[in-house]
Amino acid sequence: MIRAFAAIALPDAIRTELVRMQASLPVKRPVPEENLHLTLVFLGELAEPLLEEVHVAFSALHAPGCDLTLDGLGLFGGRKPRLVHAGLAESADLRHLQAKVEQAARGAGVVVEHRRFIPHVTLAYLDPARIDCDRLERAVAGGAAFRAGPFPVTGFGLYRSDRGHGGARYTELARYPLSASFRGSTVP
Repeated sequence: MIRAFAAIALPDAIRTELVRMQASLPVKRPVPEENLHLTLVFLGELAEPLLEEVHVAFSALHAPGCDLTLDGLGLFGGRKPRLVHAGLAESADLRHLQAKVEQAARGAGVVVEHRRFIPHVTLAYLDPARIDCDRLERAVAGGAAFRAGPFPVTGFGLYRSDRGHGGARYTELARYPLSASFRGSTVP
């Protein structure tokens, strides 16, 4: 079984901005720079034949690329926050892409958990029992004006996640290009 997800890789310059932002947060274990990404759909634990079906479905997917902008910081988990994240400016193109990727995964036979898509980049996972919530909330509020981008999204990837002592390690298994038509390009 392979733990897998579909995600958008972030450009180096955007990851650098996110690492700078992580340094301003009172968290003990930020997400490593190489693991920063934008998840489109979590696929869960898949047998290799099903993962191959997902790959075929993603390979057949046609969608335009888009430009995205990171926009502000937030917390998930309510009164007991479990993660800090960077949000994204609203993008109909991103929502369209996410819906197509999720639909392709379902069509391949993956049982995808029903949850509302909230585009974000996880900056740190938290242990609610070990954080100073007031200090964390002040730091997140201080990051409300955080912006990075826009940056072009020209494709997405299929990733495997291997858990280990130092946290998860993500490996891109395949990459799927998106069309460039959103940039107004024309055929000569």
